[in-house]
Amino acid sequence: MGLWVRCNLAVRLLSIIAIELANVHKCLGECDLFQGSWVRDPSYPLYNSTMCPFIEKEFDCQKNGRPDRDYLQYRFDGVGFLKKFKGKKIMFVGDSLVRDQWQSLTCLLYNARPNLKYTLMRSGMISTFTIKGYGVTVMLDRNVYLVDIIKESKGRILKLDSIEDGKNWRGMDLLIFNTWHWWGYRGAHQPWDYIQVGDQVMKDMDRTAAFEKALATWGTWVDINIDPSKTRVFFQGISPNHYRGSEWNERGANKCQGQTTPLSGSKYPGALPQAVAVVRRALSKIKKPVTLLDITSLSQLRKDGHPSIYGNSGGRGLDCTHWCVAGVPDTWNQILFQLISH
Repeated sequence: MGLWVRCNLAVRLLSIIAIELANVHKCLGECDLFQGSWVRDPSYPLYNSTMCPFIEKEFDCQKNGRPDRDYLQYRFDGVGFLKKFKGKKIMFVGDSLVRDQWQSLTCLLYNARPNLKYTLMRSGMISTFTIKGYGVTVMLDRNVYLVDIIKESKGRILKLDSIEDGKNWRGMDLLIFNTWHWWGYRGAHQPWDYIQVGDQVMKDMDRTAAFEKALATWGTWVDINIDPSKTRVFFQGISPNHYRGSEWNERGANKCQGQTTPLSGSKYPGALPQAVAVVRRALSKIKKPVTLLDITSLSQLRKDGHPSIYGNSGGRGLDCTHWCVAGVPDTWNQILFQLISH
């Protein structure tokens, strides 16, 4: 028994996962793929995550022993995706949350047809998955801030107005970016020693302000380097976590541990992450078209979709940040496919 997101009949006829709106007539014109509620569908799952060779251990909840299966949900026209992107290049750029989505897409495409021939190569921070018969390439560039970290004599400098890594992003047909998760890290987990803006080097600054400055730099890169007739650009949005049961009105909840069902209804009781407003503001200033893959609200309802104790730590830690694959990121990719198909 799986879970899926339902919209209206028009979308269902396309075999596309969508989202059920409160009033059906609102969907008669244009369906909002980002607002709705989760419902069960007995036809899921459509692939066995333990048989997909691309899922890293921390996301493979089934292989790590998670006993329930209701959190599994997806519907995906993998062959249609391969045909649409034949001979094209797709790149995901960002942190481990966009890596969640990259691994989901590689598994969905790998299972599109039996015995598809593929290659998987890793070079530095870039992973490249290619399905040979279609020439479809799906790449991942791990860059958690989008802007640069440069090692200099005084230490590691996070440069909020510099994107040297952007040379790797040119020539793609589809780009999906994300960043936010690492902006709050401090102490031993913080991968930089100083922040630089222009000629000013600081020991630290307000992290939300730094995040917004980095997004402005990335937006300038998009405006200078992207030809919309050749490349479509998406920003993944802010992936929520579930560490406080009080946010979904379950004060006794041990974070996401033991959660096996999503929240009912279409509205999350807690607030949106503060970064959502920053992202929307930053995207509004970019001149070239960038589509927000607005995953926040629909993912907030999925308190059941995280690895929890079935992640990389072997039960020693609790991961309520990342997502099981198969799982919620499959829906992100289904919505992405819906958006690029029109």
